[in-house]
Amino acid sequence: MLSFRKRHSVFTQGDPTDGLFFIQKGKIRLSVVSEAGKEATLGILGQDDFFGEGGLAGQLIRMSSAIAITDCVLLHIEKKAMMHAMNLEPKLSAMFLKYLLKRNIRYQDDLVDQLFNSSEKRLARILLLMAHFGKEGVSEMSVPRLSQETLAEMVGTTRSRVSFFMNRFRKLGFINYDVGENLHVHSSLLNVVLHDDNETTMTPNGESAGARTGNQLEPPVEPGEPPDNERARRPSLPSPKRRRKGNHGANTPGLV
Repeated sequence: MLSFRKRHSVFTQGDPTDGLFFIQKGKIRLSVVSEAGKEATLGILGQDDFFGEGGLAGQLIRMSSAIAITDCVLLHIEKKAMMHAMNLEPKLSAMFLKYLLKRNIRYQDDLVDQLFNSSEKRLARILLLMAHFGKEGVSEMSVPRLSQETLAEMVGTTRSRVSFFMNRFRKLGFINYDVGENLHVHSSLLNVVLHDDNETTMTPNGESAGARTGNQLEPPVEPGEPPDNERARRPSLPSPKRRRKGNHGANTPGLV
């Protein structure tokens, strides 16, 4: 068992692999840096997540960096110990395989999100995933606040656009970050992900977003990127009312 303070590094890209980690408590940020020095955030992991498992598949060095974004308690498992335990415990092997398959699906959804969705929808999806949207009876969740630079890296856009959309979400009542170090995400943010670009997004109180905010200015343009309304389009998603048949969001496309 290992403890890491907030902002401390668990491992760095290029370090030799020495097993994997299981998060008992806290949140971890995975990131990569290109040869040109450009950084990208791969994801934010929380309790009951594994990371650093590449060594099990033969990776000799870490392909990403892991930083604690809160105080963390991690279980470090050496490669030989994990392989031995999986051979002895079929249930552990099945559980770990299921976890890896779910993560692979998540990465596929991330790619589809980048190809088809606007920056605003991509940001809304990231916030919902961080808040573990879909828990029964929970309409609002708190997550550690991330810098707008980090959110921009995760969404694949600029800081100015993230700032624009975060302010819009706050004014519409989808999020609240005025107090403390946590960001409060309301489940109604799902409206942004599900609504068609030509439809009106509804606020948590059922109001029209336009009625609340009036004529909004357009967000800053992404350098070198096509306008959001010219991005590749996929078939429109059903409205939220038709999707919530006693389910809790677990089967929402892109929120896996």
